[in-house]
Amino acid sequence: MTKKPNTFSTKIDVNLKDKLKQDLEDQGFKFTKPAYTIFAASKKGITLVLYESGSLIVQGKEKDEFIEFYLEPELLKSFKYTHPEANVSMTPRIGVDEAGKGDFFGPLCVAAFYADENGIKKLISMNIRDSKKFSDKSILKLADILKNDFQFSVLRLFPEKYNELYVKFKNLNSLLAWGHATVITQLFEKTSCRDVLVDQFANAYVLENAVKRKKIDINLVQKTKGEEDPVVAAASILARAAFLKGLSELSDQYEIPLLKGASSMVIDLGKKFINKHGPESLEKVAKMHFKTKDQVLQTYD
Repeated sequence: MTKKPNTFSTKIDVNLKDKLKQDLEDQGFKFTKPAYTIFAASKKGITLVLYESGSLIVQGKEKDEFIEFYLEPELLKSFKYTHPEANVSMTPRIGVDEAGKGDFFGPLCVAAFYADENGIKKLISMNIRDSKKFSDKSILKLADILKNDFQFSVLRLFPEKYNELYVKFKNLNSLLAWGHATVITQLFEKTSCRDVLVDQFANAYVLENAVKRKKIDINLVQKTKGEEDPVVAAASILARAAFLKGLSELSDQYEIPLLKGASSMVIDLGKKFINKHGPESLEKVAKMHFKTKDQVLQTYD
């Protein structure tokens, strides 16, 4: 079983407070009432706090047994914590996600990732989740592990090519749809897997039309917060790793440490970049349709 976090939190119907309190009394818990709580309860190895909002926090070295044998079967009627695989489809599928869309510097990266039933179980056991929940260092390590054990396809568009394609497509979502359809097609041809889950980035028809142009017969599902699915989460990790490596490669090539995002620090860095390399070089490291470009260039003599 995956190593569990130190704190478990969930939400319960506050109408269950009396049942919960009675059950805890029967189990030997002692009670206090801190501010903003309905009650707090504790015994050796477990501390539990029920807030007025219905939020329930459980901590302590004995918490996992308490959750598995009492809280989930008796109160929550769900086993998401102790048996997360019970809430995840085991249908073999391709998951797709992208990285770098909101970053002025660096490439746009789109990844497709395939897992069968055993692969999905392995992703769950590895606690694979949305790439935004991991540090950059962890992303790079996890990506190497995933690449060794699974089939995938990654498209990395460095700024020079990205800017050329953006002019052609005239719209970021159309460009993204083309990128998604490209990696889906590549992985479909490798695996013959027809079930595809995408972290939705635009109106559904945008990607549907791009996939139709590829003439592949797939069952395409688009879902907001798609990275909650472990297969899409794995794709998000590969896409993020590709972005981080690409940003590092450009930083080395131009001998200036390029930053993520599009903040005021990024604008200041952009000004330093053009002072060193000239404004004509900016399109080789940055996405030129960003408003950030105008802020970078406005004070250039």
